[in-house]
Amino acid sequence: MDSDLLIIFPGILVGLVIIGVSINGIASKFINYKKWDRQQRDKAPDSPGNELAMRTDVIEERLQVLERIATDPEQNLAKEIEDLRNITTAESTRA
Repeated sequence: MDSDLLIIFPGILVGLVIIGVSINGIASKFINYKKWDRQQRDKAPDSPGNELAMRTDVIEERLQVLERIATDPEQNLAKEIEDLRNITTAESTRA
């Protein structure tokens, strides 16, 4: 009986080690794939999430401009527009 245990016990240990290494390899490949997939989605400019984020940023910028226009007194707004025209004219004459 003791000689049988000497054969069975190392066999069980070797089997457990093989199963553990296999599970570890599969899990690490799965984790690496998830990281790679997330990086690819972040890099892709045409993905729906990135396109939506870019459009949201543009809309927020426009909304801020509209809020400024609606809340600024007319004199300040007219002065800023003229200043921008002057800057644009000055840059075009330099070129």
